[in-house]
Amino acid sequence: MKFEMIENAFETETSFGQLTISGNDEYGFRPYQLLISSIAVCSGGVLRNILDKMRMPAEHISIEVKEVKRNAEIANRVEKVHLHFTIKGEAIDASKMDRVFELTKKNCSMVQSVIDSIEVVETYEVLN
Repeated sequence: MKFEMIENAFETETSFGQLTISGNDEYGFRPYQLLISSIAVCSGGVLRNILDKMRMPAEHISIEVKEVKRNAEIANRVEKVHLHFTIKGEAIDASKMDRVFELTKKNCSMVQSVIDSIEVVETYEVLN
């Protein structure tokens, strides 16, 4: 990836189109939004794969970012992210979900990349 400075942001061209990133959300995605999105969607993708491998396919997965805790005293860094997953699927065995989420956290590259600096809390509900 290569980023080019424009008036109020930086841009890069991806295979899906142009991505504009700015510290001001009037001009593009804010860096912390992309960080949180990466953690959430990586977790969701790994979750989906694990459910498929366990023969409990999800019909739908929704991920809500319930909380983002930032520390204004240390560069406004992200210290905690709470992700809440709503999983719908008739074959999903709710008694296995704690193990599913252990495996999800262990196998999500984004969560593993921030594990020593950002607390990632995952909660869930299963709808059949």
